[in-house]
Amino acid sequence: MTHRLRPYAWWLAPVLLGLAGAGTAADLKLDTAQDNLAAARRIQCSTKDGEAVTWYWKGHAYSRVPGEADRQLFAVEGMNIRQCGPLNGATDGSFMMATREVLVYEDPKTGKVLETWENPWTGKQVKVVHVANDPVNQRIGATDRAGRPFRLPLEVIGGQWWMTATVPLFYRNPLAGDYQDYIGGKYHATEMFNFFGSVPELADSRRRSVGVSVGWVRMSGWLPWMEMGDRAGLIYFSTAGRKLDRWEDMPEAFRNEIKANYPLYLAPPPLDDPRPNETSWSYFKKVTPVGK
Repeated sequence: MTHRLRPYAWWLAPVLLGLAGAGTAADLKLDTAQDNLAAARRIQCSTKDGEAVTWYWKGHAYSRVPGEADRQLFAVEGMNIRQCGPLNGATDGSFMMATREVLVYEDPKTGKVLETWENPWTGKQVKVVHVANDPVNQRIGATDRAGRPFRLPLEVIGGQWWMTATVPLFYRNPLAGDYQDYIGGKYHATEMFNFFGSVPELADSRRRSVGVSVGWVRMSGWLPWMEMGDRAGLIYFSTAGRKLDRWEDMPEAFRNEIKANYPLYLAPPPLDDPRPNETSWSYFKKVTPVGK
């Protein structure tokens, strides 16, 4: 899921306030920040400290170039494994969400994971760098930066809830130089998330975790490994997925890919993980020496 490509570590909820809707919305009883934090944990992971939870999604990536029809470039398939626990020993419901995630680029016709890709604009065969971000941790507190209580941005109709977050991103690019403020080159992207679930499930505080479906859309400049330079255009992703009951519910071929090439992603990072977050751009920088 940004240059972070953090499809499902989406926590901008503290700046999106309010509970709206009709039907059984009153059943949710989200009156306090603690109520909202507990519901957030049931949505994102589990209220049982240290219980591993897996999210899975798949879809396609497309090009958008002025003057030509959009092209389907890749199929994409991804997963995020996470666990939650109290944030720094907090007793107010604040929690740490420790996660790592993989997204792979596949041939849209065969579904096979790509090792190389022929760039249709340059004709060059390039090495594909898949997303392997470890960690992608989030810290969710009882208040936002303005001191307002944490609220989930839920909408409710009948027995279903949903929430939407649009996340514009514009900041310094770790692959660019020191003069981005003068000549450009900053990272520019937007991510769009939609989450859906059952009100009766979420209202049941006896549940440690609830079923959630998700849609994720992302648009940005070209991925660095595509070697597009400053060519006009962008890439956009359209995907959907869900929170799984268990890691083994992912498709067999994708599970085998993770086991063979990303075995670390069979489990989440520790809850006391002190490392800074990895991003797809910073990971690319690590694995791609200058001049290669």
